[in-house]
Amino acid sequence: MFAFYRRLTDQLDPIGDALMPTLSRLTFAGVLLLYFWNSGLTKLGDGFFGFLTPRSEAYAQIFPKVFEATGYDTSQLSVFHWAVVTGGTISKFVLPLLIVVGLLTRLSAIAMIGFILIQSLIDLFGHRADLGGWFNRASGELITDQRAFWILALLILVFKGAGPLALDRFFRNAP
Repeated sequence: MFAFYRRLTDQLDPIGDALMPTLSRLTFAGVLLLYFWNSGLTKLGDGFFGFLTPRSEAYAQIFPKVFEATGYDTSQLSVFHWAVVTGGTISKFVLPLLIVVGLLTRLSAIAMIGFILIQSLIDLFGHRADLGGWFNRASGELITDQRAFWILALLILVFKGAGPLALDRFFRNAP
């Protein structure tokens, strides 16, 4: 009985090594790609170079207390604030796209995990979101439950790579 189980699981390991990263990227695309892109769209200013002139709402979302202290006047914010908002906005488009197509996947997943952790801290301390808790009956708490699953999907990519259907694989095998 144990020998049968061991043979079965030995056959599943290579399948899982190929399937899990691919499913992780597919799940990321289905659950989070449009979430991050739509969030990024709310921060873009007008015109082709709108990513360089973020809307005031972007500052309110990322630096809520600082922006309130300035009386919601973007001219009173520093280059640091502009750089963080601009970098965060660009990241909401670039990192999810890299993950979905499987290019620089491990690096992009690490960066995305950092992004989610910072986003969670801003939600907790800037917007006073409820942390929630694990090991309770509620399974949909924003920070502890949902973002833990987001990070788990990304950790699969960090440790396993993008899988066989990815640009990373193409470039690794290129001459």
